[in-house]
Amino acid sequence: MVQPVKLGVVGAGLIGLRHIAAIERTPCATLVGIVDPNDLPPGAPIGDLPVYPDLSALFDAQQIDGIILSTPTPLHLPGALHCIARGIPVLVEKPLATTAAEAAQIAQASAATGVPVLVGHHRRYNPLIQKAAALIHGGAIGTVRAAQSTCWFYKPDDYFDVAPWRKRHGAGPISVNLVHDVDLMRYFCGEVLSVQAFATPSLRGFENEDLAAAVLRFESGAIGTISVSDSITAPWSWEMTSAENPAYPVTDQSCYLIGGSEGSLSLPDLRLWRHEGGKSWWNPISATAMPRAAADPLINQIVHFADVIQGIAAPLVSAEEGLRTMKVIDGIQTAATTQSPVQISR
Repeated sequence: MVQPVKLGVVGAGLIGLRHIAAIERTPCATLVGIVDPNDLPPGAPIGDLPVYPDLSALFDAQQIDGIILSTPTPLHLPGALHCIARGIPVLVEKPLATTAAEAAQIAQASAATGVPVLVGHHRRYNPLIQKAAALIHGGAIGTVRAAQSTCWFYKPDDYFDVAPWRKRHGAGPISVNLVHDVDLMRYFCGEVLSVQAFATPSLRGFENEDLAAAVLRFESGAIGTISVSDSITAPWSWEMTSAENPAYPVTDQSCYLIGGSEGSLSLPDLRLWRHEGGKSWWNPISATAMPRAAADPLINQIVHFADVIQGIAAPLVSAEEGLRTMKVIDGIQTAATTQSPVQISR
């Protein structure tokens, strides 16, 4: 029987605690230590686990097979490079880094050393997303012509007060939230050639934006429209439509629309829309709810990370994949600042 891999979690914040809970539900992995320089929140599910002030202290005290890096984004680059230098596979929360240039450093270090780096775009591990990708890539909607993503919600003031770094430049919803949706648009529609974008300064007076919209032009010729805000009261976001995280209330709305020459797909309800009796707006159109499995994507991600550590799988979302998404995010930020289209470098 293969022994569970020994993991450490760096950063016991919102997502770090979810990783800790996922590890506890995964027989193929065990948590042996946590790195967090701050007092952990009351009720944090750490049991008798030791807490270390930094990665060096953890590595000196424990035999570690892999690290989950769920620190604030500005700390991703030094944390990932530290793990790579020690030869320890690392799962870096999204976004991979604050900029594409920093993300490139991580990707290059991983490629040069052969140390695996995964990026925490956990939605790709959701069976619903995998089914949607299989339908799209299998031709169920024909040639993809357009995609639309809506990511609107209202983050309360205390979300920012407990972590002031969230108020700063580069920590707005483009980088923190839209990065998930851009990653899935790439997963569904292919690589992005260019972007145009607009952003609005935060109404709360923060350094970052609180509203942005972008148009993506894909290599395939498809066009994507995507918008994000953390200051709009609305039901249209992955968080509030997918039932993926029980912390959020659930609505019956869709947040992604993928349009093709033969049909269209809405998500997360996974409804396939087609005309009856030939493609024409004069003919009736109806939807079929497509079957799919259900599983916690964070648990699936831990299982996959264990397989990567043991050398029996390649990263589903590698550092290179994270870098390509970051290039689009950087392009959106630049286009919003310059009010000019930005070409995405390959």
